[in-house]
Amino acid sequence: MPHPPLRSYGRLKTRTIKPRQAALMESLLPGLRPPTGPFEPRALMPAAAEVWLEIGFGGGEHMAAQAGLHRDVLILGAEPFQNGVASALRHIDEAGLTNVRVLDGDARELMANLPDGCLQRIYVLFPDPWPKARHNKRRIVQAETVAEFARLLKPGGRLRFASDVAHYVDWALEKITASPAFTWTAEHASDWRAAPADHITTRYEEKRLGDCAPVFLDFARV
Repeated sequence: MPHPPLRSYGRLKTRTIKPRQAALMESLLPGLRPPTGPFEPRALMPAAAEVWLEIGFGGGEHMAAQAGLHRDVLILGAEPFQNGVASALRHIDEAGLTNVRVLDGDARELMANLPDGCLQRIYVLFPDPWPKARHNKRRIVQAETVAEFARLLKPGGRLRFASDVAHYVDWALEKITASPAFTWTAEHASDWRAAPADHITTRYEEKRLGDCAPVFLDFARV
């Protein structure tokens, strides 16, 4: 029997979830969860112009803001941290968003259920850095997940990785550029040093908890 993949995330819950958010976990979340088996994402929103995926959406600020700006796009999000899921549900509820689906679990499970070439964008923004060398193997960006990104993205689709941990930036750049399926779109230093025009800054990002200024790596699916 094959072993499950190593966890790529840390704690599942910290503080007690606020009553309103806890209520949304009971009432709103069940209707937003994607199917548990293989599925075609456009079946969830037939009129969707595109389908995007955010891996590890944290508190959901970026995901909800993008969904609000692009209501014709179906955005799939995955996040195992329960406090983050609860926060995201509040954003979704307050904005009246109908174009978001949320998996409160491992993004790799969601990706495994998606068909080839179904996505136009994938976001991996400020993932758990697992900074200790012995834990690097737990990072979400590995050769195996890069291969999944390539499988899921349409030709011309975009992958964005962002981090404020220098070693993880180097790690991601090495892993992703090693795949012939991706090309790094940067032409000048400002392309990775400055946030892209369509980026939504979150409270987590503003805390600057890493060891470098935020770095943004954009890749195109060949």
